[in-house]
Amino acid sequence: MSASALPPAPVRRAAYIALFVALVHIVFGAIVRISGSGMGCGDNWPKCYGYWIPPFERMDLVIEVMHRYLALTLFVSIAWLVFSAWRARGDATVGGNGGAWNGARLALALWFAPALFGAVTVFTGNPAWATVVHKLLAASLLAVLTATAIRAGGLGGTAILGQTGTRKAVGGATGAAALALLVVLLGGLTAKIPGAAVACAGFPLCGEGSLGGGAQHVQLTHRILAYLLVLHLGSLPFLFRKRGEPAPVLRAAWIGLGLGVLQILWAGWMVTGGFPGVVRSLHQATGIFIWVTAFTMTYLARIAAGRTVLAASSPR
Repeated sequence: MSASALPPAPVRRAAYIALFVALVHIVFGAIVRISGSGMGCGDNWPKCYGYWIPPFERMDLVIEVMHRYLALTLFVSIAWLVFSAWRARGDATVGGNGGAWNGARLALALWFAPALFGAVTVFTGNPAWATVVHKLLAASLLAVLTATAIRAGGLGGTAILGQTGTRKAVGGATGAAALALLVVLLGGLTAKIPGAAVACAGFPLCGEGSLGGGAQHVQLTHRILAYLLVLHLGSLPFLFRKRGEPAPVLRAAWIGLGLGVLQILWAGWMVTGGFPGVVRSLHQATGIFIWVTAFTMTYLARIAAGRTVLAASSPR
């Protein structure tokens, strides 16, 4: 495909910026939960006890307000993405089927869902179920922005053009993405339920001195699904290479495996090191990156498999 058939660079650049800000925002959201700053401003919204910028002596207030300002920054970045795509919507690679224009508009609509639900979370006292729903909405926004970046030619979207893949790759990648999303949501629940984050004193199993009860069950479920995810991620690069899947799909699989191994290392350090806040934050951030990587792998695999079907149905 010629360079003139590729999506315009400004759209791709805006998609990358919006995705980056979204990643920073959701990772910082995990820091808000881990630091116990989720209700730092009480039921005050959008101001924090009358402050737009709280005193730096109250870091719980500062962290909570910074998270809110990151949400505003995310809105601006997505709005810029929509504007860039709107200006280029006459280009078939942007405004046509599978273009970035539709994805950009959907991302803007999705921004309001977690933002408004964030206010609901504050007004309802930050319950566990609200935290999970909030994280699900944020993960959905990440998925839409990832798809939009691929449609704009980023994250392997250009390299996948003209290549073909198998439906088996789609199935394997989809399984990884589904598991990754479940692990992320359970991670948020584990961080929120009292005692769940520290319910297991051992690693990789619970070990002696564990809390027991419902908190331990949540922790064990989170761990089992995480182990299954890493095992699944460990098989994909070798299966994809054996089948001759496209290079962008294989690259995403290798990145997913590397992140999965890193996640296990974080988890071991976190438990054996006494659950330091920094390592807990790195653990949750890596989980988000695994979700984005698995979704990217799935999206690229679907594009390649769709081209295989088109090639097979085309008259010779």
